[in-house]
Amino acid sequence: MRFRSVLMTLSICALLVGCSSSGDKEKLNDDRPVEEIYNEAATALDTGRNKIAAQLFEEVERQYPFSEWAIRAEMMAAYAYYKDERYDEAVLALDRYVELHPGNKDTPYALYLKALSYYNQISDVSRDQAVTEQSLESFNALIRRFPNSEFSRDARFKRDLTLDHLAGKEMEIGRYYLTRGHVNASIGRFKTVVQNYQTTTHVPEALHRLVEAYLTIGLKDEATRVAAVLGYNYPGSKWYQYSYELLDDQARAKILDDRDWIDKTVDSLFNPN
Repeated sequence: MRFRSVLMTLSICALLVGCSSSGDKEKLNDDRPVEEIYNEAATALDTGRNKIAAQLFEEVERQYPFSEWAIRAEMMAAYAYYKDERYDEAVLALDRYVELHPGNKDTPYALYLKALSYYNQISDVSRDQAVTEQSLESFNALIRRFPNSEFSRDARFKRDLTLDHLAGKEMEIGRYYLTRGHVNASIGRFKTVVQNYQTTTHVPEALHRLVEAYLTIGLKDEATRVAAVLGYNYPGSKWYQYSYELLDDQARAKILDDRDWIDKTVDSLFNPN
């Protein structure tokens, strides 16, 4: 009996390898008990055979769709895709899991894993950031639905990194426009950073670049207002020093002496509505 079991396992593995090499997801003719299939899938996952694991977990769901094993297998198949860096398939599987089991105890983890599937694909700021935005949306969905989940704590940290990345992209585009004389376009990008990404590390530079941009097109009063905001919020920043040096004596005196004007300026820039 043991010899027969080994042969059966080997034949299943051979079939799976053949499927994975061709890229097809053929259905397995596996009529073993659900526990046996599930345990083999778990072993495959533990040993790094993620493609085989995903197919075996899906076989559990196919053969035993109304069992508790099937619910667990759905999640594990998605995790196997994630481990194999097949992120598109992981996201599809996780979306399906959340839709079918919105109140399951593992639903917060499913949302977290979906966000990570996008997060792991984030590229440097010179590339398109669509996947970064998808990551941010997914982290926000987890935090909104399950604010006290253990996964939401890490999601908040990674969300901040994602926001910083998106702000960095805006800064790159803004600097590009500014150095090529497209000043109004650059102002729009820097304002986006100041107003939409206020918690990121890019805000001080964005404010300084606004000072540069406004002075370039002769808007001295606007430049002074922004420099005042920069000094109010980041008095020890090198970017404030750079901006301060660009201003004339009259603008510097206004920043240093008129506190009421500064307070109103800060409020109007960060809260334009």
